[in-house]
Amino acid sequence: MNAPTSPQKLTVKDFATDQDVRWCPGCGDYAILKAVQKTLADLGADKDKTVFVSGIGCSSRFPYYMETYGFHTIHGRAPAIATGVKLANPELDVWIVTGDGDGLSIGGNHLMHAIRRNIDCQILLFNNEIYGLTKGQASPTSHLGTRSSTTPNGSTDAPLEPIKVALGAGARFVARTADKWIKEMPDVLKAARSHRGTAFVEILQNCIVYNDQVFAGFTGKEAQEGSFLHVEHGKPLLFGAGRAKGLRVKPGTFKLEVVTVGEGGVTEADLLVHDKTDPVLAGLLAAMRGPHFPIAFGVLYDDPAESHEAAVAAHKADQKARTPDVSINALLKRGRTWMVEGPKA
Repeated sequence: MNAPTSPQKLTVKDFATDQDVRWCPGCGDYAILKAVQKTLADLGADKDKTVFVSGIGCSSRFPYYMETYGFHTIHGRAPAIATGVKLANPELDVWIVTGDGDGLSIGGNHLMHAIRRNIDCQILLFNNEIYGLTKGQASPTSHLGTRSSTTPNGSTDAPLEPIKVALGAGARFVARTADKWIKEMPDVLKAARSHRGTAFVEILQNCIVYNDQVFAGFTGKEAQEGSFLHVEHGKPLLFGAGRAKGLRVKPGTFKLEVVTVGEGGVTEADLLVHDKTDPVLAGLLAAMRGPHFPIAFGVLYDDPAESHEAAVAAHKADQKARTPDVSINALLKRGRTWMVEGPKA
């Protein structure tokens, strides 16, 4: 988006408030907060034209800790309120902060429609696969077998995959990062902010109390290099130790497969090259997670289209051009009218 910038050079501290940051010690939200503050400082964002809108949950305390304008709203309704903010003043840089419970359960309807309308904003969905603030219930993204206060014997519900949901709703920008990828996260956030339209970013975030180490398989210190893949537009989809493994389309199918460069005649030329404008490839990358595939991080899809508020403004301008200026009295009498007369004497 063509977001306003500040005339003065800003630092991370310029975006930090005087409020005590209150999350559990070790919570991944601290890293995300610093990454967002760094992103806005690096971009020279105008604090007076930046707005953070949140719903309910641990992540939704975000507006208190950002030295910008903000709304801490009601459960699941942050996208609806942010839509109103953007339509009222399209020049504002609007960020929506939500969680997997807030955004995909009670707020799923609002999230879906904000995405399909393509509001020019950034949606940051913190996904810890659990309800944290309300004390550890299974959330819409909790994986099968998750033991929680509401699923003591393990969850039997099939989980939602946030990026697949966003793509299904018509998202034109989807990305994934994690609280552990503190160096890479600002680059993803900058790409999201530069996108015109809804930019949906899933941030995997560790809940140290109720779902600790759920992402350790690909973000922890002991994570295997072959468990994750950082995509980059125009570059082959390589990963693993020495970047020896790669992704290609399995011959004769529309499925991805993992191959090792140098084995079975496979060369780097056989691998898929990441194209962030390809929605089919984005869907395939979003679906990868499991013992046989790495999980994809970075900008999976970025193909801008006209934003909702731009379409609304153009529609209003067209209607105004088609409608001549007339008096209120003329408007009231336009079209089919009739007179209601009182009883005759």
